[in-house]
Amino acid sequence: MAEILIIDDHDSMREGLELLLRRRGHRTRSAESGARGMELLEDEDADLVITDLKMAHMDGMEVLTRVKEVKPETEVMVITAHGTIEKVVEAMKLGAVDFITKPFSSEEFGVKVDRLLTDREERARLRRENQALRVENTYLKEEAQARYGEIVGESEPMQEVFRWIDRVARSDSTVMVYGESGTGKELVARAIHAGSPRREGPFVRVNCGALNESLLDSELFGHEKGAFTGAEKQRRGRFELAHGGTLFLDEIATVPGTTQVRLLRVLQERELERVGGEETIEVDVRIIAATNAAPDDLKGDGTFREDLFYRLHVVPLLIPPLRERREDIPLLVSHFIEKLRDRTASSVESATDEALRQLAAHDWPGNVRELENVIERALVMAEGDELDAENVPDLSGGMSAMATGDEERSLPANGMDLNSAVEGLEERLLRQALENAEGVKAEAARLLGLKPSALYYKLEKYGIET
Repeated sequence: MAEILIIDDHDSMREGLELLLRRRGHRTRSAESGARGMELLEDEDADLVITDLKMAHMDGMEVLTRVKEVKPETEVMVITAHGTIEKVVEAMKLGAVDFITKPFSSEEFGVKVDRLLTDREERARLRRENQALRVENTYLKEEAQARYGEIVGESEPMQEVFRWIDRVARSDSTVMVYGESGTGKELVARAIHAGSPRREGPFVRVNCGALNESLLDSELFGHEKGAFTGAEKQRRGRFELAHGGTLFLDEIATVPGTTQVRLLRVLQERELERVGGEETIEVDVRIIAATNAAPDDLKGDGTFREDLFYRLHVVPLLIPPLRERREDIPLLVSHFIEKLRDRTASSVESATDEALRQLAAHDWPGNVRELENVIERALVMAEGDELDAENVPDLSGGMSAMATGDEERSLPANGMDLNSAVEGLEERLLRQALENAEGVKAEAARLLGLKPSALYYKLEKYGIET
């Protein structure tokens, strides 16, 4: 069954085509003008638009052009009369998939539409297969270069993580990933998805901590047109977008109570209603959630529902902090040098033993993400083909001394990277404000004199989780 939109200014033609297509099992909508047809298409997608070429005001050529602008995946078939071959050629050049010439029989029209839709489905299948093949090839390539994508480590704690990923990926069970900020929880979720039977489906991420309650509901469950002020058209939520694949709920501990109730219902029933809607929509989604809270803290803080906790805490997976696997630091440094060399226009190929000892001595409160940021800053400053201890920023207090801003600093004799210094200071102040505000983002924004939207942008920029 396909969704078909018919645009024709002749009532009898339009109604006849609708009747014919419905008898063949398709869902149809129709419009008496090009302008009305575009309104219907913007409200709801269609697999195929069938439009007459000759219409008043907005003709079929303009309809074709507009459809390809706003819905490029929608196919367009044009209806034309004898003697307009030039128009047909022009329409095909603009993206029309097929045409039919008046007069035509019901059987001719039906066969042509069915063939067109069959071809469309075959192309979609090939695209899915190609996408799945690209995902698989990318995954295998990354695994050969560094196990499990960018999850790098040879220590025993990381080997245990890899073993858990292998076991969990084969199942369809819900997974809760625990770990401090910067440990790579999303990378673990992506590795589980890539190794699962759902690898051909989408991997959809939601940062639950970056949205207020009403926006989070709309983001997760979608909304109907007119559901609230600003809801100008229907919108599918992340659950629907992740159908057949994996939905990664990051910062799950920040989800407000009312949203927790709706989330619990979806997990239990595998169905939802969009905000402002009445239609029940079934969803087939694997859930992977993540939090930087400890399991006992999450279960016992009084704000997170215990029944939702147990729905998510089916297979817990703990990511160790970097300070508990210091032996992985040389491998991570090598990985980040390779990854960041082009971005920083650096000629560095390796790090000296002294630089590695200096990095290994740090506790890394920001974990792997902090290490990556430090290596990037060091590569910007380094000269030659080795990263030495002099290039490593002062890590006392968990922050580069270049970027502390706690005391007046003079310009080093060999110069400095001002952007890196300013960004380092900004990141430190963001983390300090969140700490002073006990993780309450609105209060952190007030302390920094920022609008909440600006704070969310900066947290996303620096990968800071609360």
